[in-house]
Amino acid sequence: MTEQLKVRLLGMGIVILGWKFYDADDYHPLENKKKMKEGIPLNDEICKGFWGVFFLFIFDREDTSRQDTILACSALKKMYRRVLIGGASAIESNQPEQSGENRALKILFVHLDGPKDIIAGRLEKRRGHFMPPELLQSQFDTLEPPSAPENFITVSLEKSLPEILLQIESAILQGEALPE
Repeated sequence: MTEQLKVRLLGMGIVILGWKFYDADDYHPLENKKKMKEGIPLNDEICKGFWGVFFLFIFDREDTSRQDTILACSALKKMYRRVLIGGASAIESNQPEQSGENRALKILFVHLDGPKDIIAGRLEKRRGHFMPPELLQSQFDTLEPPSAPENFITVSLEKSLPEILLQIESAILQGEALPE
């Protein structure tokens, strides 16, 4: 995700929707940032604690206070998305935790999809970010695109930024992808 898109999502989340915005990049431990900066992709073992603790903390806290939230993160694998839906034990059991309320119905995954050359061009424009463009191929290799029964929309990165934001905003505001 480009910094420009993150800033726009932040603005959309706070101004239009009144939602809080978190960017996972701001919370990676220093050792993760160092590995990526050195061109070392993060593996499941490295990510396990990061996804299992940090994101659940955010979602549980914001859900408890009934605060709607936008979280910018890669969530490249189904396993990571299961953790966001069902809790930390989803990593070990490969199944979401069962709770009184189905959190999956309140989470919309926005899958930003585009050709490698467009994404590479955007990565090249980022300044001061710890993830180098050289890791892009590892991201594509790791990607498990969302599929049913996950609650998601796919947005093409070939669209203009205003079109991308409008599609995301429409899905959120119209509730098409967010059954209650």
